[in-house]
This record gives sequence, structure tokens and C-alpha cells, in this order.
Amino acid sequence: MVVGTVTLAEIDPEHRRAELGVMVRRVFWGEGYGSEAVALGLEYGFGALGLHRVEADIDPRNDGSIRLVTSLGFRREGLLRHRWRSGDEWQDAEMYGLLEDEWRARGDGSTKG
Repeated sequence: MVVGTVTLAEIDPEHRRAELGVMVRRVFWGEGYGSEAVALGLEYGFGALGLHRVEADIDPRNDGSIRLVTSLGFRREGLLRHRWRSGDEWQDAEMYGLLEDEWRARGDGSTKG
């Protein structure tokens, strides 16, 4: 059974940035799989891909995703009002960002540079 997915999308080689995507099956929420998988994705992004920045666009109502990214060092950078439309509803987006040197300074990122 697939526990979930972690993606680095919209990779921009010139500016060395990518967008983070995470999905964990509800049955596995709170088990630490998301944090472990995202940490591995960040190691790969900042290491093998040579990224400088990873961004996360999160629905402000998604407390679990916000806790996940902030626990890994992402910083809230702002609110984009009515960024997405879902059915008849406009949804805001909170933007979070993590820089390569911030990830490495945490001591849990295993990339070398």
C-alpha cells in the first residue's frame, strides 16, 4: 500500500527552486511518515538537484501541512488571497519557503556543500 507521495514540481534550474507537494493517506496521519518523506525529498532537492529554495503553497485551513513544513524549518512568507478556485469557492494560499542554508543549518539535512 502506498503511504503517500512527495513531489518537487515546477523545478526551475535557472533560479534553483522548486515547489513541494505532499500527500499522505489519512490512515497514516500523525505517524511521522510525512516528515520523514519530506526530509528525504529536501535532501535530494538540495543535494542532487542543487536547489537553493523550496516553496510550499498551503491552504491556510490545513493545520497538519502547516505543522509539517514548519517543523522542517519552512517559514511563512505571506498570504495570497483568493489564489485558487475550488468549485464555487475561492481559497486563499499561505506561502512557505525554505532555503538551502537554512536546511543545512538545522543539522538534520545530510546534504554537503
